[in-house]
Amino acid sequence: MTLDVVIVGAGPNGLLLACELRLAGVPVLLLERSPGLGGEPRANGLMGRVVQAMDLRGLYEPLAGRPGPPAPTPWFQYGGLPLDLSGVADNPLFALPVPQARIQQVLAERARALGAEIRYGHEVIGFAQGDDGVVITVRAPDGDQRLRTRWLVGADGGHSLVRKHAGIDFRGGADDRFVSHLGHAVIPADRLGPDGTLALPDGRRLWPFAHHRLPGGVFTFARLGDTGAAHLVAAMEWTGPRPDDAPVTFADLRDAVDRVLDVTLSLGPPTGAAPLLRRLSGVNLRQAASYRAGRVLLLGDAAHVHPAVGGPGLNLGLQDALNLGWKLAAEVRGWAPPGLLDTYQAERAPVGRRVALQSRAQLALLAPGDDVTAVRELLAELLRQEHTRRDVAALLAGADQPYDMGQPDPHPATGAWLPDLLPTLARGRAAVLDRIRAARPVVVELVDGAAAVTAGWRDRVDVVPARGGPDATALLVRPDGHLAWAGDTADGLAGALRRWFGSPR
Repeated sequence: MTLDVVIVGAGPNGLLLACELRLAGVPVLLLERSPGLGGEPRANGLMGRVVQAMDLRGLYEPLAGRPGPPAPTPWFQYGGLPLDLSGVADNPLFALPVPQARIQQVLAERARALGAEIRYGHEVIGFAQGDDGVVITVRAPDGDQRLRTRWLVGADGGHSLVRKHAGIDFRGGADDRFVSHLGHAVIPADRLGPDGTLALPDGRRLWPFAHHRLPGGVFTFARLGDTGAAHLVAAMEWTGPRPDDAPVTFADLRDAVDRVLDVTLSLGPPTGAAPLLRRLSGVNLRQAASYRAGRVLLLGDAAHVHPAVGGPGLNLGLQDALNLGWKLAAEVRGWAPPGLLDTYQAERAPVGRRVALQSRAQLALLAPGDDVTAVRELLAELLRQEHTRRDVAALLAGADQPYDMGQPDPHPATGAWLPDLLPTLARGRAAVLDRIRAARPVVVELVDGAAAVTAGWRDRVDVVPARGGPDATALLVRPDGHLAWAGDTADGLAGALRRWFGSPR
């Protein structure tokens, strides 16, 4: 039997891709080498447009644990500099603190409910691809297996076996100037204020969820998830002792924190299951030379790794999944126009480079030295301007570069993000959202009869009457929430439908 799609890696990115494929009716199998869902703390939440994207798919409320839509965050930071967004008009930056273990749990439940199959304890150890499929060798609990699939997706992280075996170059390098220690620790209760701030013995007061640049390095702390009395604390040092090969200990974390703070904080070891304790030497910043090699595709960290400062990882990877899902489903179902799958890399690789740029810039702003201090002071002055704060917020959100929809003279709304346009619809908003929640492309008909040209695409494109919105007779919304086209239906809608959704039937 030949499977349609096999995804290697059942982390958040692989799980969301499985959900997207199942919404399009495509059978999918996930292979995960770990024995189960796992609960090791990694990412600390979602930040950027992906928060709105989760709402488009009906996943925001399960992740947030509360009803209602997301709201922009009134505060964030850039390179440890405060970013006050409380008064910024059309603030594009959203944040949702939620542990990665919870994200994986919600996505795994959704994937299974949609009919995806997840096999834990199954490690892909090799594959060979031909013109019409890929033969995978899998190490399973009951012995090695061979599976055949039409498409193979590597969502198996920065050390991706899929990427390496496909021969895709991972370009970039490592910045090993600093060492980070992070883990769960109990902060003495008498040091914590009612507002969550940390009072140091010398009188300094530090806020949680912030990068504090200090003479000894950078310190952060936050209460995340169900960790009891413990906080997640991290210390980044440029001049501390270099690590050896010995396993990291809690004493290593405690001593690194004390060195960075230049005080004795008296952190206590955590209790409970699977506390985090990790040491990282520098950071990798790499991007795959190609997101595709024949019938093999890369997703998330398998395609790009970068500094974690600012939390862009899942914003980037999960939106990769939203971009790839409907396009790969179109290939499997046989209606994809020529070149559709190649637009996955064309659209997502520039976004990956943009994330690498801004995260590397933030890392540079946290480094020691008088020159860096001068740059920080100048940037802090610029951030007093509302338009600058909004531009930085858009950069962090991944909202500063719309996709190129391939039109020579596009309508101003082309490439726009649906959540930004939904409030402008006076009628039809709920119906549009309902269709996008099902990952269906939608023609939003703003003038009666404007969607008559869509008749040949009704098997794969829905039409929803609405009023309001931009100055246009219709909008063409892709399943990932981006506007592929806007304007007068007599002037290009049929061409846009052909470009993105194939020939009419």
